[in-house]
Amino acid sequence: MHLLSDILYPIVYYLVRYRRKVTRQNLLRAYPDRSDEERQHIERAYYHHLCDLLMEALYNLYARPSSIMKRYHFANRQLVNKYYDRGQSVVLMSAHYNNWEYMITSLNFQLMHHGIGVGKPLDNKSMAKYATRRRSRFGTQIVDQTDVRQEMAYYHEHHVPVAYMMLSDQSPSNEHKSYWTTFMNQETPFLYGAEYFARKYNMPVLYYEVEKTRRGHYEVHFSLLCEKPDEVPQYTITARYVQRLAATIDRNPQYWLWSHRRWKRIRPADMPLHPALPAEPQHPST
Repeated sequence: MHLLSDILYPIVYYLVRYRRKVTRQNLLRAYPDRSDEERQHIERAYYHHLCDLLMEALYNLYARPSSIMKRYHFANRQLVNKYYDRGQSVVLMSAHYNNWEYMITSLNFQLMHHGIGVGKPLDNKSMAKYATRRRSRFGTQIVDQTDVRQEMAYYHEHHVPVAYMMLSDQSPSNEHKSYWTTFMNQETPFLYGAEYFARKYNMPVLYYEVEKTRRGHYEVHFSLLCEKPDEVPQYTITARYVQRLAATIDRNPQYWLWSHRRWKRIRPADMPLHPALPAEPQHPST
């Protein structure tokens, strides 16, 4: 699998030059104080990792649960499972960092909760249909973000404990329905949906960081962002998420999805810029 990735890397990086301009601009804006050599090192490491992700995503479409679990280990799943024992649904917040495809596919058999992955559908409808069918073959339910409201209402009404996986680092489509803060030296909008629904149903919110332990192998660490959303001020959960994500990226920036346009939107004049929380020195899994 990774032999093919090694073959693919020079094609993607040197020949096709896939989104290199976007990646380079993102790294420059995020790390203006780093040298050109440092940013170039991150850039090349990122493209190596991106090729690994592509091969792993293809592998994930056909892998068995036992094979996935050998490569994608939940280090402290008990932190999530305790809420299942209490009959509570949870929101799992993370980002496009390291491998997220294994998480989607294995969510329903690695945790006790019913697993739901929330996200944007692919533009190619035929490909989206096929990918959804393969990702959900072990029971994880894939829900378009436009339909999540109805799904949450249904499972809440029927008292089914659900783990909602939300990758909240996507660029919001509406600048006026976003949480704006300073992130990676940029004014950045974040999706507010995870906090909105957590507050509506008072669901515990956990952050999970995916650590790359060696090539093709990952360990997932869960940590609590907020246990009782109705007891904290608005935007607290999102601010903590941004804080945790920034720390994750700073540790190993090459594993974040730099080739997407992260800062393509400008904050409207009537939207407040929320202050960023100070960095946390400890590992998020502690």
